[in-house]
Amino acid sequence: MESYLNQNFDVKAKHSSEEALEKWRNLCGVVKNPKRRFRFTANLSKRYEAAAMRRTNQEKLRIAVLVSKAAFQFISGVAPSDYTVPEEVKAAGFDICADELGSMVESHDVKKLKFHGGVDGLAGKLKASPTEGLSTDAAHLSQRQDLFGINKFAESELKSFWVFVWEALQDMTLMILGVCAFVSLIVGIATEGWPKGSHDGLGIVASILLVVFVTATSDYRQSLQFRDLDKEKKKITVQVTRSGFRQKLSIYDLLPGDIVHLAIGDQVPADGLFLSGFSVVIDESSLTGESEPVMVNAQNPFLLSGTKVQDGSCKMLITTVGMRTQWGKLMATLTEGGDDETPLQVKLNGVATIIGKIGLFFAVVTFAVLVQGMFMRKLSTGTHWIWSGDEALELLEYFAIAVTIVVVAVPEGLPLAVTLSLAFAMKKMMNDKALVRHLAACETMGSATTICSDKTGTLTTNHMTVVKSCICMNVQDVANKGSSLQSEIPESALKLLIQSIFNNTGGEVVVNKHGKTEILGTPTETAILELGLSLGGNFQEERKSYKVIKVEPFNSTKKRMGVVIELPEGGSLRAHTKGASEIVLAACDKVVNSSGEVVPLDEESIKYLNVTINEFANEALRTLCLAYMDLENGFSPDEAIPASGFTCVGIVGIKDPVRPGVKESVELCRRAGITVRMVTGDNINTAKAIARECGILTDDGIAIEGPVFREKSQEELLELIPKIQVMARSSPMDKHTLVKQLRTTFDEVVAVTGDGTNDAPALHEADIGLAMGIAGTEVAKESADVIILDDNFSTIVTVAKWGRSVYINIQKFVQFQLTVNVVALIVNFSSACLTGSAPLTAVQLLWVNMIMDTLGALALATEPPNNELMKRLPVGRRGNFITNAMWRNILGQSVYQFIVIWFLQAKGKSMFGLDGPDSTLMLNTLIFNCFVFCQVFNEISSREMEEIDVFKGILDNYVFVVVIGATVFFQIIIIEFLGTFASTTPLTIVQWIFSIIIGFLGMPIAAGLKMIPV
Repeated sequence: MESYLNQNFDVKAKHSSEEALEKWRNLCGVVKNPKRRFRFTANLSKRYEAAAMRRTNQEKLRIAVLVSKAAFQFISGVAPSDYTVPEEVKAAGFDICADELGSMVESHDVKKLKFHGGVDGLAGKLKASPTEGLSTDAAHLSQRQDLFGINKFAESELKSFWVFVWEALQDMTLMILGVCAFVSLIVGIATEGWPKGSHDGLGIVASILLVVFVTATSDYRQSLQFRDLDKEKKKITVQVTRSGFRQKLSIYDLLPGDIVHLAIGDQVPADGLFLSGFSVVIDESSLTGESEPVMVNAQNPFLLSGTKVQDGSCKMLITTVGMRTQWGKLMATLTEGGDDETPLQVKLNGVATIIGKIGLFFAVVTFAVLVQGMFMRKLSTGTHWIWSGDEALELLEYFAIAVTIVVVAVPEGLPLAVTLSLAFAMKKMMNDKALVRHLAACETMGSATTICSDKTGTLTTNHMTVVKSCICMNVQDVANKGSSLQSEIPESALKLLIQSIFNNTGGEVVVNKHGKTEILGTPTETAILELGLSLGGNFQEERKSYKVIKVEPFNSTKKRMGVVIELPEGGSLRAHTKGASEIVLAACDKVVNSSGEVVPLDEESIKYLNVTINEFANEALRTLCLAYMDLENGFSPDEAIPASGFTCVGIVGIKDPVRPGVKESVELCRRAGITVRMVTGDNINTAKAIARECGILTDDGIAIEGPVFREKSQEELLELIPKIQVMARSSPMDKHTLVKQLRTTFDEVVAVTGDGTNDAPALHEADIGLAMGIAGTEVAKESADVIILDDNFSTIVTVAKWGRSVYINIQKFVQFQLTVNVVALIVNFSSACLTGSAPLTAVQLLWVNMIMDTLGALALATEPPNNELMKRLPVGRRGNFITNAMWRNILGQSVYQFIVIWFLQAKGKSMFGLDGPDSTLMLNTLIFNCFVFCQVFNEISSREMEEIDVFKGILDNYVFVVVIGATVFFQIIIIEFLGTFASTTPLTIVQWIFSIIIGFLGMPIAAGLKMIPV
């Protein structure tokens, strides 16, 4: 079976081709209810629609760019447009409407933009200030929203409970049983009168309704869980200026006229126009499919919603929001396309298909054998031409039994149990600070064998402070000195240092609406800006004093950032740079000495500074070097900032403490067979110090630098990679190469953490991409499968634990359901062949189906994880889903249950002294009761597939206890009070005890089976 499933029902956890998704759908036969079975699978037709939309957008933008280029040729001769402002817009105090704004930005219409007075003119018409932003007055914002719309795209409405009831009724077998019940009612009432003749028909109707309502309730609750998770996924905030203050705002609250601050890795939240910024490169592939990045500047100011900032930073003016943007229309289609189905969902669809075909064959043969037995009986009495109402009802009962065998035999609940378990796990993981973006990540994480983790913010707290510095060749302990440090630095050097800190930064010092000073930016930038403020610097004054000519933002390839400023005295230019200490120091040929003078950087000074860097790094400090250069030969903004010839001002050591609990989590991973590797852009000594503190770097492990790793041949990598525990000074491509080698060459299941834009390739390549919720950029989150909301490594271990729990829970459920399938099939089939009647009626089989399908999934697929899970080795990439241990348990239990039921059929009457007209009914009721109790105790045994103690932690799972309790309660009701509908009769106390003992005996047998090695 496993090889057939791998050949035909095998999809990747990520990036499956449309052909693979189409293939398994076509192979799915014997589907009772397509609406329910395929509810949580991708809608391929909507996917094709979205792809066509992207192609259209690409063509539109290509034409728009050509038109705007042509427009530049005769822009000076623009004739006044015939645009007139609609009356309601005028009445509200605006001079431009939403449609005009939308068409202008979407079509990149330079002529229209010029006509409206450029970006500043448009801001005026929108009654927005490019510096102060919109007013925070609620009435004003409400009026603007009414006129221009909200920044949300149309979503499909939440289905009501009754829609799920209707979908559950679409089950083909239930429809056929419904017809049988209707015919049974008519024939029964016609022959036996009301109410006696209606019992069989009403029994089937009641069973169908019970199955439908329980199924619909379960499905409805799942849909609510997914809706809650979808809301969490869409929580994106941006930096906005309103009423002159910078603040974080949800993208859904943005309105035309808002001033938004974008940085590298951000997603453009709505259509708009570039106001000011540097080196802005936009990736429009998500909107158009076009991989070529686009430069955005004053000449090409159009920014489209949904595109990503690949490089640079800028301020933008929002012009169009929500469904008026192309992204809004595309997203409305994309969300209908749904998530890819997970590998387990597809595999279990395959299992359901195989067993369904076997079940259908057995059902047809059972019906044929029962009908043939009836005809033989009638032939022997010579009444084959004469048919009574009772015989018609008997024939109908045979057909109902055959249909019900299909109901029980087709394990439609298998793929849905995966969704149930994943929905439950995702909801719980959300409480544990992990937001799952793709369903498949849940189950894949359970198979993970390697975690490649970032250092900063994941293993460390990401709360940074400058604790040491080497300014003007003097090493100082900043943490103890505080503000007195300022007096120990020469005045000229202090001025240079403050100029460098406040101008060459991606952060900002602002006054918030409460009048308090607030530092915005990454933790590294915040730490350095705090140092600048403690040295007596004033951020606003410093920024006003100098004109910025060029900015090169930090990225993890160059490992440094730079700025060129124009000095007020004489208009000369100066470049500042800061970044990885050894890289920036290598670009320096001069240094500021202890007297504040610039002197050549000789061998002795280089050695002293390198020793200082290593000392800082060995204390687990991040080190940054700050340097400057006077550009005496002039500089053009189109040029790159020079890469050498700088003067070193100083080196700072930043403390970023290790998170509490990380060492324990790493040790837990090691015991669970998961290798943890640290991949960081930091100095190798800093990385080694932190890795030792976390327990990642062991005596037999290797720490390597990215540039060294890069130069290795494939043969060397084969020997090296298994030993690598730390990779320092790594570029995004080094990370990508390591992940790819681990996955392809070593067949590992790799989880990777990332927070930056450049981590996207590695996150995309990994089996499970884990993005950081706090430090992560929107680009990284978009490429990830799971978002770690608290950026904590311990949360990653929790995700692994939940992943294992999901995988094992589904295995438990499959083991339980296949046992019921096998026994129900063989009992009814063999009994029909040998005795000419089936001991389990249609109503009874529907009840059994509900125990094993919906209720079984609820009980077993929602088992919470325990610490024992992390003591097992991971399944890995090649593990079989249905293991030998599972087959052993299924076959052992099936044989026991089959023997018990056959023994009762053969010897039950004599054993319990049953005689008289009701003896067969009494025996069949006893068989049904024993069968159900066998399933109840087998459900408890299925809690552990290898362990003997199945009661451990049972009370922690209240769902399991409630399901078992409800099953037993309703079984008593069915036997004792619903005999006329369920074809049962009340049992004696001895027979009840016997049924319970027979069921319970399955548990020691299950324990014995677990001791058989496989």
